[in-house]
Amino acid sequence: MTKLDPDLQSIQDVRNALQEAKHAQKLLERLSQEEIDAIVASMAKGAELEARRLAALACEETGFGRVEDKTAKNLFAARDVHAAIQGMKTVGIIRRDEAAKVWEVAQPVGIVAGIIPSTNPTSTVIFKSLIALKARNAIVFSPHPSAARCCAETAGVMARAAEQAGAPAGVIHCLTQPTLAATRELMSHKLTDMILATGGTAMVKAAYSSGKPALGVGPGNVPVYIHSSANIKEAVRRIIQSKTFDYGTICASEQALIVDRAVKEELVGELKDQGAYFLNPSEKDKVAGVIMSGSGLNPSIVGKPPQTIAEMAGITVPADTRVLIAEEDSVGKDVPFAIEKLSPVLALYTVLNWQEGCAKSIELLEFGGLGHTLGIHCEEQSVIEAFGLEKPASRIVVNTGTTFGGIGATTGLFPSMTLGCGSYGNNITSDNIGPQHLLNIKRVAFGIREMNREVSEPGEDLKETVNSKISISRKDVEEIVKRVLSEMKA
Repeated sequence: MTKLDPDLQSIQDVRNALQEAKHAQKLLERLSQEEIDAIVASMAKGAELEARRLAALACEETGFGRVEDKTAKNLFAARDVHAAIQGMKTVGIIRRDEAAKVWEVAQPVGIVAGIIPSTNPTSTVIFKSLIALKARNAIVFSPHPSAARCCAETAGVMARAAEQAGAPAGVIHCLTQPTLAATRELMSHKLTDMILATGGTAMVKAAYSSGKPALGVGPGNVPVYIHSSANIKEAVRRIIQSKTFDYGTICASEQALIVDRAVKEELVGELKDQGAYFLNPSEKDKVAGVIMSGSGLNPSIVGKPPQTIAEMAGITVPADTRVLIAEEDSVGKDVPFAIEKLSPVLALYTVLNWQEGCAKSIELLEFGGLGHTLGIHCEEQSVIEAFGLEKPASRIVVNTGTTFGGIGATTGLFPSMTLGCGSYGNNITSDNIGPQHLLNIKRVAFGIREMNREVSEPGEDLKETVNSKISISRKDVEEIVKRVLSEMKA
């Protein structure tokens, strides 16, 4: 018996999934708002019940992060995201502007291609499933090959929960052979209506180059400025909690700290008290050697504890170390600590004041992370405003960890696992992505006035205005002359 080529088999799997999804989506589109909301609620509950098991599968398969933190990410997607979208109208007339006599009507885009990263696989599948079905779309997932099993299991959990609440079979699919050929086929196939891509720069660029509408997100390289007015103890607590969450695998996590010289000593002392290990020059060189592999990040350090990274570098750190920190003063391709590290490793830059902090933040964002996220710990409103106005970042996160603030867990931002970077990062949107981005909005507009068909002779209005101004000017001149002559006679 002839065995099919893996690429050919994976491409056929894509086509089969899209055919089933197309049929299921047409049935889903007929459902009412109440029926859709019941389906989404069932999915959220299913994900909540399976959150820990799916987290353990992700850790086991990818080798990234911690089970406890991946569980928290799954619960964030199941609870916080669901809470944010459950009251959202996504069926029929969703808004009526009675003054302008315009109605807005929501319709699904159709079939969404969901590209899933290895760093946050199960939480991203939960999130994208919820927002896709809330907008009455079918979704077909293409996971990173190193997270194929946990993504398939998560998609299965979501599909079963959806079908139990009345969704048609086949509305959620996950490729079990996620080859590069399969992903390309999924993104370019005629039945795919939109791409929702989370992953590396190359994958996001491929999504935008596919010829399909695409919501892609760029990489993060988050700088965090600590102003002299900051509550240093609280700032450090939030930074450490954020940076160590799931060992730094969320792209909104802190990558570099920028501190005012006036409070540097206090900051360093507090960081050490809360579990940071400062690398000496020799140790810094050794860790720098394992941060990069070729011209990019070494995947072996992603989502690993600091002790493992230290061991890879041939150094020893205390067992209670929570994050590795190296002092740095430059940014560039030959500076490993300046890149996005996706692990509990930080660079520390020292500046004289907030103006220098501004410049260093921009330099880091432009080096890698344009449009993503910036953090600031500060108690002076004017400085916060200056940072918010000037920085090329879509999220300016104030006095909270950027990991949690960026995704909307500790801020008022829309809860999301997919963060747009706007035109800064070559993305279509700077929003935190939600169901509202997976809808076509039609507008029913009533006539409210008649078209004015009167056309004046070209130049008449201008002539009238000029003559009026000239006339006024002559009168003014005459009055001035009379007044001067009168004063001279006197």
